[in-house]
Amino acid sequence: MASQFEARHSGQEPRRADPENQAHEDLAMEIKAKTPITDTVTQLTLVRADGRDLPEWTPGSHIDVVLGPDMVRQYSLCGEPGDRRSWQVSVLYQPDGRGGSTRLHHELREGESITIRGPRNNFHLVDAPRYLFIAGGIGITPFLPMITSVDRVGAEWSLIYGGRSRRNMAFADDLKQAHHDRVTLVPADIHGRIDLARILADVTPETAVYVCGPESLLCAVEAMAADFDNIGEIHLERFTPKTPTDAPVLDEFEVEFVRSGITVSVGSDQSILDVARAAGIPAPFSCSEGTCGTCETNIVSGLADHRDSVLSPAEQEENSTLMICISRAACPKITLDL
Repeated sequence: MASQFEARHSGQEPRRADPENQAHEDLAMEIKAKTPITDTVTQLTLVRADGRDLPEWTPGSHIDVVLGPDMVRQYSLCGEPGDRRSWQVSVLYQPDGRGGSTRLHHELREGESITIRGPRNNFHLVDAPRYLFIAGGIGITPFLPMITSVDRVGAEWSLIYGGRSRRNMAFADDLKQAHHDRVTLVPADIHGRIDLARILADVTPETAVYVCGPESLLCAVEAMAADFDNIGEIHLERFTPKTPTDAPVLDEFEVEFVRSGITVSVGSDQSILDVARAAGIPAPFSCSEGTCGTCETNIVSGLADHRDSVLSPAEQEENSTLMICISRAACPKITLDL
C-alpha cells in the first residue's frame, strides 16, 4: 500500500523526532516473488541481495521503495514482524495514479533488483486492553501484522473491513477463516458502507481505535469521533496529504540550523527543506508532501506553522517537531536541530 501517515499518541512526554525514523541507508533488495492477491492487488516478497538479515521492524512500519530518480513510494510492511529474511508489501494497482503501482505491477519482474529505505514507523501499535481496527480497501495491509501481534498476546480485538466488492478485498478470506467472528466484512456491493455511527457508539474509552483507508473513511471517523465522549485513542493512517484550508501564517521567515551554525531566509516559494539542501545541510526526506515523516525535525525555539499529515492536532500543539518539507514558521525566526 502506498501510504501516508497520521496518528494520535497518548504519551505524556513531548514528541521528539526519532533518529531511527530519519536516517536509513539504501538497501539493495531482490524481488523474490510476485504473488497476485486479487485482480488489482499484488504482493511482493523482498529479500536482501547480500543475503544478510533485514532490519527489525514493528507493526505499522512502512518502507520507501525507490522506483526511479524522482519516484519514491511508501508501502506498509504486511508480513510477519519477526521475519528477518524477507519483507512483504502489497500494492494496489492504480491506473490513474502517479506511476508507482504501474511500475511495480507491470514492469518489475521476479529476480530483479530494487532499492529500499527503512523501515520507518509513524503508525505505532500502542498497548491497550482492546483494539478496534477499521480498514477500507488496501488499508487492510498495515493491520495484518498488528492483528497477528495482538492476537498472539491474547488481547481483545475486532476488525471491520470494507471494500467495493468481496472479490477485490485482499486477504479477506484468510482473515475470516483464521479469526471468524472477530472479523466483519462489509463489501459495499452487498452491504453498502460501513455503519460507522453504530460501531463507534459501542466503543469503550480504553479501546485503541485504528483506521486506515480512503480519505472519505478517515474524515468520517474523525467527524463522528468528535461527537462521542466514549472514544479514547484514535490512530489514523492516510494515503494522501490533507489539503491545508488556511494560508501560511508568514510568507517569509528566518530559520537557524543550530547544529550547522547557519541562518537563512525562507521565501514564500521555498520550503525549509529547500533552503537546508541549498545550504548543504544533510536533511533526510522522501515524500516532500508532509506525509511520510522522514524529514521530522526537532524544534529548538520558535513556533511552527504545521502543514503536515503526520502529526496529530495534539502533537502539533506540543510544538516539539515539524516536517520541514512542508511546514513553515509562525514567527519571524525558528531554530531547528539540524
